[in-house]
Amino acid sequence: MKRTATCGQLRAGDAGTTTVLQGWCHRQRDHGGIIFIDLRDRYGLTQVVVNPQISPAAHAVASECRSEYVLEIIGTVNLRPEGTVNPNLPTGAIEVSAESVSILNPSLTPPFSVSDETIVDESVRLKYRYLDLRRPEMANNLALRHRVIKHIRDFLDERDFLEIETPMLIKSTPEGARDYLVPSRVHPGEFYALPQSPQQLKQLLMVAGVDRYFQIARCFRDEDLRADRQPEFTQLDLEMSFVSQEDVLNVIEELLITMVEKLTTKRLNKPFPRLTYAESLAQYGSDKPDLRFGMHMVDISDVAANCDFEVFRGAVAEGGQVKAIRAQGAGGYSRKQIDDLVTAARGFGAKGLAWAARDGEGIRSSFAKFLTEGQMAAIFERTEMGPGDLLLAIADKPGVVAAALGALRLEMGRRLGLLDENLLAFAWVVDFPLVEWNESEKRYDATHHPFTMPKPEDLHLLDSEPLKVLADCYDVVCNGTEVGSGSIRIHRRDIQEKVFGLLNYSKEEVQKRFGHMLEAFEFGAPPHGGIAPGIDRLVMLLADAKSIRDVMAFPKNQAAVDLMLNAPSPVDAVQLRDLHLAVVQAKK
Repeated sequence: MKRTATCGQLRAGDAGTTTVLQGWCHRQRDHGGIIFIDLRDRYGLTQVVVNPQISPAAHAVASECRSEYVLEIIGTVNLRPEGTVNPNLPTGAIEVSAESVSILNPSLTPPFSVSDETIVDESVRLKYRYLDLRRPEMANNLALRHRVIKHIRDFLDERDFLEIETPMLIKSTPEGARDYLVPSRVHPGEFYALPQSPQQLKQLLMVAGVDRYFQIARCFRDEDLRADRQPEFTQLDLEMSFVSQEDVLNVIEELLITMVEKLTTKRLNKPFPRLTYAESLAQYGSDKPDLRFGMHMVDISDVAANCDFEVFRGAVAEGGQVKAIRAQGAGGYSRKQIDDLVTAARGFGAKGLAWAARDGEGIRSSFAKFLTEGQMAAIFERTEMGPGDLLLAIADKPGVVAAALGALRLEMGRRLGLLDENLLAFAWVVDFPLVEWNESEKRYDATHHPFTMPKPEDLHLLDSEPLKVLADCYDVVCNGTEVGSGSIRIHRRDIQEKVFGLLNYSKEEVQKRFGHMLEAFEFGAPPHGGIAPGIDRLVMLLADAKSIRDVMAFPKNQAAVDLMLNAPSPVDAVQLRDLHLAVVQAKK
């Protein structure tokens, strides 16, 4: 028999009809001889009633059913008796009275429950991923991912973008992360690389006159993993010709707003606020700020420089700074709670944490006795410190202050319940520096990548003061996560060669790795720019997932291992021979 309905389809209007359902036994309950089966597929649940007086044969089979057995049910759709309707279930108004129950395939006892929200160790979930994906939360995440990608395709198609596939086997031109290499059988000793992104290829498509391109692109980076990283991931790769930064930002902002409003019930701020890179670091200590709450970092270095508190005065004298945040309503924190914050600040890289609390008894502080009343009043006024508030300050080098106080701000946001899970606080961060100084290597590194266009008004600084050059690049961030990064690209050979030179590439290296790009720029390359939002991270935010692994069908673990397929794994000697490879065993 072919199923006539899914397990999430039947409604009160179907009462009296005969149906054929096929799916998995979600639960089986024996209530005094009458057996109830919750039958599940990816569309939902339907309650099945098996009465021995109606069908003894069906009842006999149903009594043998266990969780995750694959079943076929033939029966009549009935309205549930009064008082038993389940308003939380789309099919909750009906039940199916079984006339026939068939076991299409039995199941071993699963290593974890599929039918409830039991917390399961992730290694077990990844080993039995095909079972994990049956769980409603994971099935819903996959369905949401599908809808996100469909929305992207429909949105961009309506705006004249062409979806074009680029090769998976390309030339190795490593930038930042390591490439995954693929040995060539027909060209001994030579290798392809899996793309870290289609960056160069999409720029060449602009040279080809495609004008508006996008791709749901698979990318590969051999790098250390975190909750929001995988060795292989998916991004929306997008590029446009004859555009400014404003054009790219407007397209992506509209795409994200329509996506959230169409596919979720979440709130979002629109239009997206815009922060310069310098403003973001100054106020939040991060270039991917969480804007769901305020608690801005405030610079009090000028006051600290003239006080008698050596920690403050010494930090400023050595070229550092003192910054503070005001935790509204935390003035009643106990000494133990404050000591916990001091420990947390040290864990974030700070040497210590200065604090001041205003509660009903006055001011408690670790440093107030070293400052005059006027100096404390100046700090309180600048930080808008009021009764019932807690001030937290860190004195150190600017980079340490930004990282530690920024992390402490997020910690206080969590402790004070300020991280609204139903709010997506998108923002644009713009005006990044073109390069940054790599002290250990004694050279400049590209802040984004070497194809980013310097702002035209800063081109004259490339030779004399490169650290002052701002780039025509931008990030879209949300709730403390970078969602996507993009830029206006270099489209002229002379500028591209100058940037390569600034990054200490030799002429021979440039020609070997990027000669094809430079040559293409001499055949009428148009001005162009683009962006590449990460689809895994975006769906993670929309689904309230804690990791991108929860929105990918078959991810690797944090050691880059596929526990289900047991990959990576050794290969046959014959395969190595055909690829002209030999494996050198690593020393233990």
